[in-house]
Amino acid sequence: MLKFIKDKKLLVRRVFLITIDMISIIAASGLALLVRFNMEFHMIELRFLDHLWGYLWINLLTTLILFYIFRLYHSLWIFAGINELENIISACVLSAIIQAIGMNLTGYTMPRTFYFSYPFFLITFVSATRFAYRALRQALYRSQSRNTGVNVMVIGAGEAANMIIKEIISSRYLHKTVKCVIDDSPDKIGSYIHGIKVVGNRYTIIANAKRYKIHEINIAMPSVSKKQIREIISICKETGCRLKILPGLYQFMTGEASVSQLRDVEVEDLLVRDPIEVDLDSIMGYVKNKTILVTGGGGSIGSELCRQIASHEPKHLIILDIYENGVYDVQQELIHQYPNLKLTVLIASVRNTNRINKIFEVYRPEIVYHAAAHKHVPLMEDSPNEAIKNNVFGTLKTVRAADRYGTERFVLISTDKAVNPTNIMGASKRICEMIIQTYNKMSETEFVAVRFGNVMSSNGSVIPLFKKQIAAGGPVTVTDPEVIRYFMTIQEAVALVLQAGAYARGGEIFVLDMGEPVKIIDLARHLISLSGFIPDEEIKIQIIGLRPGEKLFEELLMKEEGMQETENKLIHIGHPIDIDETVFLKQLEKLEQMSREEPDDIRRMVKEIVPTYEYEQNDRT
Repeated sequence: MLKFIKDKKLLVRRVFLITIDMISIIAASGLALLVRFNMEFHMIELRFLDHLWGYLWINLLTTLILFYIFRLYHSLWIFAGINELENIISACVLSAIIQAIGMNLTGYTMPRTFYFSYPFFLITFVSATRFAYRALRQALYRSQSRNTGVNVMVIGAGEAANMIIKEIISSRYLHKTVKCVIDDSPDKIGSYIHGIKVVGNRYTIIANAKRYKIHEINIAMPSVSKKQIREIISICKETGCRLKILPGLYQFMTGEASVSQLRDVEVEDLLVRDPIEVDLDSIMGYVKNKTILVTGGGGSIGSELCRQIASHEPKHLIILDIYENGVYDVQQELIHQYPNLKLTVLIASVRNTNRINKIFEVYRPEIVYHAAAHKHVPLMEDSPNEAIKNNVFGTLKTVRAADRYGTERFVLISTDKAVNPTNIMGASKRICEMIIQTYNKMSETEFVAVRFGNVMSSNGSVIPLFKKQIAAGGPVTVTDPEVIRYFMTIQEAVALVLQAGAYARGGEIFVLDMGEPVKIIDLARHLISLSGFIPDEEIKIQIIGLRPGEKLFEELLMKEEGMQETENKLIHIGHPIDIDETVFLKQLEKLEQMSREEPDDIRRMVKEIVPTYEYEQNDRT
């Protein structure tokens, strides 16, 4: 029934267009002849009128057939554009040529000017009827949007903005009205895009948002720098409007610059530095045709590592994790995206010596990315023995298996909390780094560590927590107004890890230059604003005090480590710190035995191994 109704509507539409076209053909023919005689009908010679009407039925038939061939009855004229106009011109010119030839062959000759005037009038009439339909529909949608829709400001007057404005104007489903355009180019101010005026530069955003009663701001500037985007977002936040942004140049270059590609502005867009740029294609040759093992492959960092590695043709990708739900999701995603990838997913704990040894014996991974770890600081403060068992000895067992079974490279995922640690998680990671540097001297395997700050939107990070609190109406909880942290995106973290694998010579600790740290309270305010609320008014911020093991600021390098540049100026290498490996290995034996006995004072032993580890002994024995 629905198909019948749809077919009937299509038939009615085509009959209507054919009727209009027949009227246009007759009108164009008559007007072309009338113009020849200075618009005075009584001066037209009767023989020309006879020739015109005598050939008219042939002209109607051939022209309608040409219109059908050129798909003038197939297009959706609400979306008519340059392609449709080209088809109209081609069909009308060809119709005029055939008419001229046909009239002369059949003896229905006409004045010479007629043959030139006719196609001009025919193109005008046919185009007018087609595009008038589009104009009327758009006018109707605009009227509806003014009453019920969203007022939009578009920032950027380039091709990406042109695509987005055109789609908003054309669509009957987007109840939005583009009220104005902002661009910093003085040459563009005062000009129009699809009838929408470019009203000023970025410094007029707030004033124009009030003037045009803007509800939503779309940032369509995919090619500008991250710094410029941050500055524009900072201004836009003052308007209280909802912010959306076109993700980047890639979407524009692939023709995907559209309303559907606009996303909400996220706090990641406000990083206090430009994102780290790593040309993964140029450095990822070292994973091609290699057997790769990723431990903790179901987590935020581990799963993104797997995605990037899978896209660079490894011989075999092995994903290991103890949490089956997370790793299952990654498995299904990779199977769908890379059907030819040789993929093995294993459920295992890095704390299980026999299981880890068996995996290395069977699969012989050539490169290992060790991301498996307990990372949540407050939880580990309450379960310090588990942090040691999992982080320290899970790493040690994986390192020993890599050494025993001939792994070429081993990359440890570490953290800035390992520097002068004040919590057991950071201290455990510092011991892991010491294990890496110790075994690098004893083994043919190249062992390295990658140390970075907080990863935005990763599991357990502060941003997802803030988003949940905002969605619940607040309050947003901040531990201390002076707390500052370094931040990076998941993509940056993974790029650093992968590049470390390329640069690895053994024993290094790779560190990202993360620019200036960010105040967590400022981050909370930014996120509240980006969510469309007023900080401290509509959404409250509550100070709850530092949690166990937390400190006000994090460091990326210890003083002894120094700093060495790599080919990528944003990636640095900390020099290995000299330690007595013999003493260290004996301390590890003692620590392992102690952790099995579930002591209350394991922090004391950790302090012996990591002298820079500080904790409140009154509360944490």
